Amino acid sequence: MTPRLPITQLTAAAALLLASTAPARADLFATDKFALYGDTRVRAETDWNSQDPNGVPRDDRTRLRARLRIGFRFDPSEHWQVGARVRSGSEESQQSPHITLVDLDDNDTGDASFNFDRWYLRGQAGGFEAWAGRNNLPYWKQDDMLFDDDVTMIGIAGQWSGDAGPGTLTFAGGVFSPPVGMRVTSGSAAGAQVVWQPELAGVRWAFAAGIHDFDSNSDDPDAAGLLDGNGSRDYRLLAASVQARFDAGGRALVLGGDVLHNIEDYEDDDPDPFTAENFDQVDGYIALATWGSLDERGDWLVGWYHARIQTFAVYNSYAQDDWVRWGTATQARASNMKGDEVRFGWAFGPKMNLIARLYIVEAITTVEDGMRLRVDFNYEL
Repeated sequence: MTPRLPITQLTAAAALLLASTAPARADLFATDKFALYGDTRVRAETDWNSQDPNGVPRDDRTRLRARLRIGFRFDPSEHWQVGARVRSGSEESQQSPHITLVDLDDNDTGDASFNFDRWYLRGQAGGFEAWAGRNNLPYWKQDDMLFDDDVTMIGIAGQWSGDAGPGTLTFAGGVFSPPVGMRVTSGSAAGAQVVWQPELAGVRWAFAAGIHDFDSNSDDPDAAGLLDGNGSRDYRLLAASVQARFDAGGRALVLGGDVLHNIEDYEDDDPDPFTAENFDQVDGYIALATWGSLDERGDWLVGWYHARIQTFAVYNSYAQDDWVRWGTATQARASNMKGDEVRFGWAFGPKMNLIARLYIVEAITTVEDGMRLRVDFNYEL
């Protein structure tokens, strides 16, 4: 299939995007103990030159999408915080808070609702903090390949940070009930990570290693809501990361990499045909480079990410859903893939930016592939 960019549809989507990016700032406020916050995104997205695992071409698709999140934080004392947040999106998706405003190819725009993705009580003292409820995972990361930023889990988590030589040492961990959509959970999860962030010879480093264990509950009917039989399969994921950040030409240059490995013991005669077919597809890696930042008006950023993620190298129900359109309207299966992301960002101010991302991806074990372009206008209320 010869790559081609659907210029007409993309131009129409971009026009819709620009027409929608005059943000009306909400009347948000903060006091010494209380803060109301939020953010919004408008996205023009087009997918083309894609085929499914059987080699059948998918129709090109261009959409205008949006995201809205509103939350609050209340600090009754310096040691305690209560918070909650609601987000847009389908209640059947734990990965995406986006809703489709307009589909330029006349496809169904899908479900739209608001759900709580955060509600928690957090305590902190000295270098220790912990939370209980539903919140973002406590692990340091430099990309969304292992865990998507939009995935929040119910549970208890904590971390401790302290000085260690020329840097900071952090231990983080927790136990969780993983979501199936936004209303129910299934199975259990636990994880732990150690991160050391020193500054050596003018370079700020980060070294991280963690283990993340998922135990399924195959008797739970809600588990069937996850693709690839994930709700009935255990995962035991190892992840190691390194990052170097330094100044280059007056701008921040970041170089990084991740290595992923699933140590769960799958067999080629597993009763589940999908598990048996992919029993040895358990490794992945990511390499990345970014230059610049989006902190102030006029700042820009360019970036490149390269990934090769085998089928079971990540738990793809909780990993990123940006790179491919593989899956359903509410559940992504972004593994068994290799490819690249090229990124450009421009800041209109410290709370407003535009980010364009081009993805060129193909499957590792099948002929499935695809190209995707996303242009996001992000505004922090």
